[in-house]
Amino acid sequence: MEPITPAADPTDALSSVPAAGAGRGVAPTGRLRFFFGPMDCGKSTLALQIDHNQARQGRRGLLLVRHDRSGAPTISSRMGLARNALEVHEDMDLCVLVREHWARGSRVDYVIVDEAQFLSAGQVDQLAELADDAHLEVYCFGLATDFRSTLFPGSRRLFELADELNAIQVEVLCWCGRPGRFNARVHDGDVVRAGDTVLVADTVAADPAGDAAEVRYQVLCRTHYRTGDLGPLVARGQQLSLT
Repeated sequence: MEPITPAADPTDALSSVPAAGAGRGVAPTGRLRFFFGPMDCGKSTLALQIDHNQARQGRRGLLLVRHDRSGAPTISSRMGLARNALEVHEDMDLCVLVREHWARGSRVDYVIVDEAQFLSAGQVDQLAELADDAHLEVYCFGLATDFRSTLFPGSRRLFELADELNAIQVEVLCWCGRPGRFNARVHDGDVVRAGDTVLVADTVAADPAGDAAEVRYQVLCRTHYRTGDLGPLVARGQQLSLT
């Protein structure tokens, strides 16, 4: 009697056991992650927390920043936390930077980049190379869009290349109480929609006399970003004051 060949089980394709030889020769890789959100959502605070957690496990990180609001080469949170970092310059090659650390005998297990929206597209490509070829964990933090509601070049490239995209969940509110998503640039009390993409300022609105600061930023919902309505608190010089 001929042996009976059992019918193929369609659930075999769902088996969690890989076929023999599957994945052989594939080196482990790191990951490129982008954490994004509007101003005041806690990006820098999260960057510092991740660095703290990694360092507690004996890992060594390289902290980078581009145009921190403090004007110094630091990753700084509006909650008062800060760590020294290396300033990324426009022509800096981040792969070469990591190799130079290795050549000096310094370990680099992970890379944290704050204000990553200001990176060039080429520098984001370099971060992807570090994740793939050097197997580093790379954490980037930044804004998605500029004051014109247009993607920053660095952020656009991160959206294209990152292994993980993480919208930071701390909700930032417009003055009306609705979720704020748009980073409006305010000059002498008016929303401006033209000018240099890179203009570093903070969200504190006024001097002690109650006059509007020359240039600042304010998070608005789409409606009030579109209409340029900064709300009633601006006249009292208290909008988004965090002091």
